[in-house]
Order: sequence, then structure tokens, then C-alpha cells
Amino acid sequence: MWKDYSLSYIRTNRASSISIMVAALISAFFLSLLCSVFYNAWKYDIDSIILKEGDWQGRIIGDLTEEDLNTILAFANVEKYVVNKELSEANRLVVDIYFYDMRRIYQDMPLILHKLGLDEDAAVYHTVLLSNYLINDPQDEQPPLLLPFYLLILIIVSISLILIISNSFAVTMRARIHQFGILSSIGATPKQIRTCLLQEALILSIIPIFLGSLLGIAASFGAMKAANTLAADITSRHEAVFYYNPIIFAAAIIISVMTVLLSAWKPARRLSKLTPLEAIRGTDFKLNKRRRSPVVARLFGLEGELAVNALKAQKKALRTASISLTLSFLGFTLMLCIMSLSVISTRHTYFERYQNAWDEMVTIYDTRIEDFDKTDRLREIKGVEDLIAYQKAESWVTVPEEWLSEELNELGLDKIAGSAVFKNQDGWLVKAPLIIMDDHAFIEYCRIINISPGLDGAIIINSIWDSINSNFRYKKYIPYINENHDTVAIQNKEQRSEKTDIPILGFTTQAPLLREEYNNYSLVHFLPLSLWEKLSGQIEEVEKDTYVRILTKDGAKLEELNELEDNIKHVLGASYKADMENRIQEKLYNDKLINAYKVSIAAFCFLLALIGIANVFSNALGFLQQRRREFAQYMSVGLTPGGMVKMFIVEALIIAGRPLMITIPVTVLAEIFMTKISYLEWSEVLPELPLQQVLCFAFMIFAFVALAYYLGGRRIMRCDLNEALRNDTMI
Repeated sequence: MWKDYSLSYIRTNRASSISIMVAALISAFFLSLLCSVFYNAWKYDIDSIILKEGDWQGRIIGDLTEEDLNTILAFANVEKYVVNKELSEANRLVVDIYFYDMRRIYQDMPLILHKLGLDEDAAVYHTVLLSNYLINDPQDEQPPLLLPFYLLILIIVSISLILIISNSFAVTMRARIHQFGILSSIGATPKQIRTCLLQEALILSIIPIFLGSLLGIAASFGAMKAANTLAADITSRHEAVFYYNPIIFAAAIIISVMTVLLSAWKPARRLSKLTPLEAIRGTDFKLNKRRRSPVVARLFGLEGELAVNALKAQKKALRTASISLTLSFLGFTLMLCIMSLSVISTRHTYFERYQNAWDEMVTIYDTRIEDFDKTDRLREIKGVEDLIAYQKAESWVTVPEEWLSEELNELGLDKIAGSAVFKNQDGWLVKAPLIIMDDHAFIEYCRIINISPGLDGAIIINSIWDSINSNFRYKKYIPYINENHDTVAIQNKEQRSEKTDIPILGFTTQAPLLREEYNNYSLVHFLPLSLWEKLSGQIEEVEKDTYVRILTKDGAKLEELNELEDNIKHVLGASYKADMENRIQEKLYNDKLINAYKVSIAAFCFLLALIGIANVFSNALGFLQQRRREFAQYMSVGLTPGGMVKMFIVEALIIAGRPLMITIPVTVLAEIFMTKISYLEWSEVLPELPLQQVLCFAFMIFAFVALAYYLGGRRIMRCDLNEALRNDTMI
């Protein structure tokens, strides 16, 4: 049967065979490309996190002994531990822990802490790394949703790609029902026909699927090289390395082959339920119950009602095209919405927030501020308008209940700060970050905030985020403590009995212009270097690097900042290991990244457009050719060629408009949800909405559906419909 029927059919019907092969090739190519690009983007993100923060999964900080370390290793799920020597100090070890099964980290870490007799705050989770493996804290009410959202879009697009193959087979096989009926009438069993069809499907598709998967890998490799080329000047990023997991290749092949087999099986199964006579006569689209459509009837008259009922009769046949086109448009619009919100968030939280806080940032590695002797020389460099050299340290302070401000007492510190503060017998234990500034900058800071200058005390930022009445995007602050105190006692968290009294010069809500993010519920202390030298050794949690923030004249250009960097390098010489970055260059780098991302999104959207277009053409052309008898009957009762054209127009509008009517409400709801969880104002979001791109995509859908109907309708109008009406067999 294979030689007598299938082989001859493939040879004599090359157009349909080529359409199946092209559909299989395109689907396998796009499926392989999208999976590979997504996998490489995911791997690049993980590599970036590991390079910047390390590959540790959990971390325990405390006074740990060798016995404690052995206890940690004794847990069955603990693969190994590493003592972080860079962060560890004399009486405070920082131990990085690695697990065999990362997904159990939030269950195992509390058990380890309980066994060691440590508080919950002694544990640190590498949440950014874990979230990339879809591992989130079960107690987190707002877990990261970006990666799951990307996965959802990938699944949507993959389903749409798979439907291309299924749709191509469905259209081709429906046109062959008459031939299957003849074979059945001369003795061919449904099993023989199914076997024959499966053989045809595999022969036509296996090579295109394999070739498409390989081309997808090659295209993904090219995309990675292009991304590296576009971002070659960005020194703050590492070069992307191409990864390919054989599992992806195998999955793409298996999914494509299974789709082909199922697509060939479905028409054969349907045929087995038809009698030979029914198959030979063919199947017209029939509507069991006609319904009036008042809106369409009012707009388009009788032809509109005929078109609506014709589409209802074809509902099952058109389901594949409708789903595919809807998923394509949905994925396109959602991806653009995510892109627009991401751009707003980056601009809002970084460049707009810190654009006036710095022009040049210098990081002096492994140098304490008291050991850095180049501050005055840096301040004398031409073009430097303002300079602050500073170092950061971490300490804690116990705030008695009576110290809390009236506003904070009314709201409740525990309700505002939650687990960020700790209750003890003397009051509340809260973080008190120390920012140690050079004396000249500190005196200038005192003058700016109208506090009597001095080098023997600290200035406290007396504000706390009112998390009850505002969100993290648009924060409102209230006073933290009342301001009738002359000293504050800072301490190390692990050694609460050892406290250091620091005089208070004053309170303020205005921090110096630094590119720094402070804890929302902490009492930030700014200290002069002279005072810090007296406290040296009493605070253990001190960062090892010193930072220099430089402001230049307004309107400074990139060339001037580059010249400034050269002068800074000359002053520092070989004595200090330093890293420099300037605001203008960072903005240019960020713009390059955004543009590269937009190019990727545009390419991705182009692929989505091809998916929808391919489905529209295969369905519209296939269905129109099978409906010659239907249109012949319409003409026999008086429908004019103009009326047929009107029917085509209405059908095209409905087919193209239905995905838009489904997608737009879903996209609007998704945009509302994403805007809400991002806590962005609609006044910022609305101007950035990708309306133009969405409208262009919608116009493309309408244009290509119209083109498909035009080509199919022209072929029908040119054929002899009277002959189709006389020929009951519809050969």
C-alpha cells in the first residue's frame, strides 16, 4: 500500500507535501531557537550572579566552632561547606553552605540553625540565585514572578509552534477524505490507512525536523555572538558563553515527531468512524443550529449572517488557527508590556534617583579610610566640584520604647519593620549602618543641613519608611525617634554587652549625596573620620573598601569625565588598586543594553508574527478550497459575486478580530496586575505602553488574513461553481 498509494501521492502532490515539510522545518527551527535562546539567557543570568555574589546557596554567620562545622556537614542534604575567609573575622565566621537538593534549603536551614542553637537571623539565603531555579521562600508573600512569567510565555509560544505542524496536516488530510473513502470501499482497513499515514508523516517530516533543530541551534549561537558584539564596549558585563543542553535538542525532536504522529493519527481516526459512502461523498461544513447575530446582521446584512453561521459550522476546523494566532498575539503583547515596565523600573530606581548624586565613583579596594591618604590630592584635581571619601560599617543600636517617635508609636515599630527589628529586654534592637566620611566632607555636610559643624559626634538620619501607608516605589517617611538625646550606644549584634557611646551632633532627614541604598528600617549614622579613628577596633563589621564620590560641574561631557579618570589614576598611582565608573558612561552602557534587548524583542516578535501568518494562510486557503459546493449553493439561490466578496470580508474580519478581542482584555488585566505589584503610577506607565507596536501587529494580522482570503476567494471565483454543484462527490 505504501508503494502503490503513499509514494505515488507524495510524487504527484508535491505542493501539499512541501507544505507539510516546510511547516515541520519552520516549527522545529523556531522551537529549537526559542528554547536555546531562553536557556542561554537563563544561564547567562546565573553566571552573572555567581561572578558577582558567588555560588553559595545558604550562609550562616556567627561564632562557630569546629564541632559546629562538623554538625553542619552531618546533615544528609548538605553537600559541603566553605568558610568565607574574606568576610569572616576573629569571633565571627561566615560559612557558605551547598546542598545536594537546593529545593529543600528553606526546610533544612532552620533545622541546622536549631541544632546549632542560633537565631533565625543568623542565616542568609542567596535568594537571587535560588529564584533563578524557581526556589522561593514559602513565607514570602511576593515571590519573584519574572522568570515564571517568561516560562509561561515560552510555553505559550511553543504550543503555537507545535500547532503549525498539526494545522498543516489537518488541512491536507481533510482534502483527502474522499480518497480515503475510495481506499476503504475497496477493502483497506482503518489500521492499514493509519499505518500508511504515519509512514507518510515520518518520511515527510523527520528530515525537516532534524534539520530545523540544527538550524535553531546555529541561529541561537549567532544570536549570542551578535549580543556579545553589540555589548562589546560594556566593561561591567562578562562575555556571554554559548551553552547547549542535549536535553533541549532531544526534547525539541521528540515533541516535533510526536506532534507529527498525532497530527497524522487524528484524520485517520476520524476516517475510521465514517462509512465508505460518507467518505466518498466528502464532508461539507454543517451547522446543526443556526443562530442570529443581531450586531453582525445590522452591520453587514444577510451576507454577515451567512458568514457567521459558516464560521460556526467550521468552529472545530478553525480552532487550531484561532488558538495559534491568539497565543502568538498574546505572547507578543505580554513581552512588550514586560519590557516597558522593566525600562520604567530601571530608570525610576537608578538613573533618575541618583542622576544628581554622582558623576564619578572610585572604589579603592582593600583600603580602610583611615589608611587612605590621597583624599586632599583628589579634591584638588581640575574639574572636581565636590568630593566625599567614605567607608561603610555595620552596627546595631538598642532603641528603648520611650525613644520612639509619637507617629511610630501609633503605628507600631513591629508592624512597620516586621522581622527587620528585634525585641529585647531594653527595647528594640535595630540596624545602625555607619557611614564614615572624610572630615572636610563631613563639615560641609553639617553646613548644608544647618547643623553646627564638629568632628566629635555623629549625625543620625531620623526617618523610617512608613510601609503601612506607602509602598516601596513611592515611600513616605515618618520620624524614627524623638530628638532629645545627646548620645547613642552602638554595638555589635553578637556582643550586645559591649557598647560604644557616640555623641550626637544632630538629627536630619537629608542624607549626603551618595550613590547608596540604605536599609528601610535602620538608623543611619554619619561619622567624621576623626571620630572613627577613636572608635577603631570597637566595631568589627567594617567593609574593606573605601569609596570616593565625585561631582563635577553641571553639563560635564563624557570626554571631560574620561580626562578626570586619567587624572585620578595618576594621583592614585600604583599604590592603590581601584576601579572607576562615571555616570554618563553607565547611562550609555545601559542604553546599549536596552537597545540590544529591544532588538531581541523585535526579532522575537517577528518570529511570533510568522507563526500567526503561517497558520492564517494554511487555514484560510485550505478551508476556502473545500467550500466550493457551499458557495455554489449560495449562488443558486441568488447570492451575487459581490455578496460572496462581502461574506469573505466578514469572515476575514471575524477570524482576525477574534484573537484581538481575546488578547486585549487578557493583556489589560496582566498590565494592571504587573503595574500593581510593581507599585508604579499609571501616569508613568501609560506614556510607555507599546500601543504603536501592538497596533502594527494587529494591522499585520488583519492584512495577512485579508490577503489569504483574497487569494483563496479569487481561486474560488475563477472555478466553475456550477460543476461543483452538479458533482455530488466533490472530487
